[in-house]
Amino acid sequence: MSFQSSAPPIVLVHGLWLTPRSWEGWKERFESRGHQVLAPAWPRMQGEVEDIRRDPSPLNGLGVAEITDHYAEIVRSLDHPPIIMGHSFGGLVTELLLDRGLGAAGVAVSPAPVKGVLRLPLAQLRSALPVLGNPANRTRTVELSPKQFHYAFTNTMDAAEAQAAYDRYEVPGPGRVIFQAAFANVNPGAPTKVDFHKDDRAPLLVMGNDQDHTVPASVSREAAKRLASSRAIVDYKEFAGRPHFTAGAPGWEAVADYALDWATRQTSTPPASEAQP
Repeated sequence: MSFQSSAPPIVLVHGLWLTPRSWEGWKERFESRGHQVLAPAWPRMQGEVEDIRRDPSPLNGLGVAEITDHYAEIVRSLDHPPIIMGHSFGGLVTELLLDRGLGAAGVAVSPAPVKGVLRLPLAQLRSALPVLGNPANRTRTVELSPKQFHYAFTNTMDAAEAQAAYDRYEVPGPGRVIFQAAFANVNPGAPTKVDFHKDDRAPLLVMGNDQDHTVPASVSREAAKRLASSRAIVDYKEFAGRPHFTAGAPGWEAVADYALDWATRQTSTPPASEAQP
């Protein structure tokens, strides 16, 4: 496959309880528009969905800092600063990478909250209870049941669609990242901390979904508002009728196109006639 030399590469960061497979539609769609697309797995995540289900123990104790460092190394290895897109905890990692000065633009889709985002709706708490309900899960890898996955990810989809999504995409996830996000606001050294006033941050789009249980739209809106405390570009877009499973729920194509169109507008170089005063 050939890529346009002028098109920035794209790095896709998946979320908790998912793998790079969750981006399969987005990756193919973006490549068809001339972009080089990388969708790396989290560190210690070896093999495909089926392999991880058989033995998730390598993920025990995996935390936010290790995940962010892993993606930072990938981004720095590229010839050109990429567009970084992340979903859920991948959205949080996207915001952390931009805070480090990486990336040409970022899109955070229903991002897990950075430190300083205070809103905690009941739906979000219920989605996190399978992990937070047992302190021992801090060092364990936790799997969602089909019922839990349906509530947290696919609540707008019918039972057959939800089960098919679970069978194809769900994997056990490290409980530590949930604990780190949940208690960040009482932890001075929280790994989810960003500088809300960082003026030289790359442009960021935060996207929310109004039927999202795991990261309700009100949480995404608050994140965008706090990150907009700087002079850096921060935009917010909310989609109606969509759940947390943004990358694969029916109608994902419109979301992917909006994200890419926004990001390419931020990273395109204006013609010389427009650039001149």
